Amino acid sequence: MTQFASSGADRPHPHPDPRVEARPDPRVEARPDPRVEARPDPRPAPRPYPIRPISPDEFDAFNLVDEHAFHGGPISDSDRELTLERFEFERSLVAVDGSTFVGSAGAYSFQLSVPGQEILPAAGVTYVSVLPTYRRRGVLSSMMRYQLADIRGRGESLAVLWASEAAIYSRFGYGRATWNLAFTVKRGEGALAKTVHADPGLSLRIAEPAAVLPELAKVHDSVLPSRPGFFARNEAWWRRATYDPVDRRHGASPLRCLLAEDDGGPRGYALYAGEGRAEEIFIPGDLITVRELLAVDAQASAVLWTDLLSRDLTSEFKAQRRPVDDPLLQQLADPRRARPQLADALWVRIVDVPAALAGRRYSAPVDLVIEVRDDIFEPNAGRWRLSTQAGDSSGLGAGLADPAGLAASCVPAESADVADLALDVTQLGAAYLGGTRIGALAEAGLVTELRPGSGAVRQLSAAMAWDPAPWCPIVF
Repeated sequence: MTQFASSGADRPHPHPDPRVEARPDPRVEARPDPRVEARPDPRPAPRPYPIRPISPDEFDAFNLVDEHAFHGGPISDSDRELTLERFEFERSLVAVDGSTFVGSAGAYSFQLSVPGQEILPAAGVTYVSVLPTYRRRGVLSSMMRYQLADIRGRGESLAVLWASEAAIYSRFGYGRATWNLAFTVKRGEGALAKTVHADPGLSLRIAEPAAVLPELAKVHDSVLPSRPGFFARNEAWWRRATYDPVDRRHGASPLRCLLAEDDGGPRGYALYAGEGRAEEIFIPGDLITVRELLAVDAQASAVLWTDLLSRDLTSEFKAQRRPVDDPLLQQLADPRRARPQLADALWVRIVDVPAALAGRRYSAPVDLVIEVRDDIFEPNAGRWRLSTQAGDSSGLGAGLADPAGLAASCVPAESADVADLALDVTQLGAAYLGGTRIGALAEAGLVTELRPGSGAVRQLSAAMAWDPAPWCPIVF
């Protein structure tokens, strides 16, 4: 099958906007981008077709590759406008056979939250497609290597994506780093436990999403530093998060917003839609689907869920892309009634090992030599000493004095240093955000403890794990 880095069902497919053609991007006019050309793959692989960025007037041909790969068709003017305001032409790539675009890829410039309330620049990879008649010719491999070299050259130590097919991206060093749950709750099953107490200072308000974007942004920005996997949203991304064209509702209501707030301002929100499905004999059968629910504390989360799960005339409630540690699973009187279904979500590729490992914090002390394999980036391959920094004099224990965790350094190991464990960069990416345990990967035979019985796997697993669990609630 053809390749794509995100869910085609969730992401609008762009077409060129004539207004964009009238304002050519000066960064794109001089093709190919000299910054990209100056950064060849560290381990060059044959490129079956030339690769370069596109200009705004080539967008239609670029998008056509995606349409063929994902069986899509022409889209509306509003979809086109929404996409173009976020699209970064200088980060686009096409593989070209003569005058035909046969492969495509793109990336967004993200500020990504990583463990320890740290924010790192990262590439949000998207639009990865291959024309069906050009599959199995090395088009994808050449584009992925080209793109990763460009990402590293831009100073970004991480690349992230949503994978259309789970078997594709581990070949290029991406590992499954976050996991999501889907909930389905039936009528009468949404009661919270008696131990969950409401905050009398909270009130609920229904609003049009577009009218309360500042309130939504305030909640999101409060959660962003502490939740790995989130990326900062500007106005364009908020329009994407609340986008609700009529032709995408499929019989559902307009997107609604439920705000939980107190005298200090908003503390949580839910974006949701309802769908009338009443039977002829007037048995309530409506459906409520939550697109996004975010709260700064357990009390705000509880009041939002309580309201939504008790709505009249509703027989079913669905919530997609929820975190694996969603408070609802602990707050429901009968947690089994959520019927959680697990799926992989964000995949992480570490592009610069020492920068990425030193860029996050750690939950426990670690001092290990790690042997990293990387078939694409030779500078990543080799032995690295990962060491948390001393300095906890609180008497509480390492890592407890600072709620942000322990800072660490990652430097080339000395020639005499013996590696404690070995793993591929794919597994390191999977564990990077703290949602996939090194111990679990070792049990699967994907991480090797080179000195059996040393406890190196347990030490690294404890250090890289993180609370709260990483979560990315929006597909890009």
